[in-house]
Amino acid sequence: MIQPDLTLDTLGLFCPMPIILTSKKMKQMQVGQVLEVLSDDEGIKKDMPAWCKSSGNECLDLLQEGKVFKVYVRKAKG
Repeated sequence: MIQPDLTLDTLGLFCPMPIILTSKKMKQMQVGQVLEVLSDDEGIKKDMPAWCKSSGNECLDLLQEGKVFKVYVRKAKG
């Protein structure tokens, strides 16, 4: 089980807002910290891994619990 340092609730928001809010939150975090992003937008399944790849951050896991997606992102660089 991944223990996040912070949780970002983007429930009810649709692309691109979960990614925009994740990007803003990651800028406030320290390298190595893990952010848990909660989303009910199915687009997060492809958008978050793509954003992580382009931003240099690490997508640790993507879980689905009912209609809620939980994505764990580690800040990889400052």
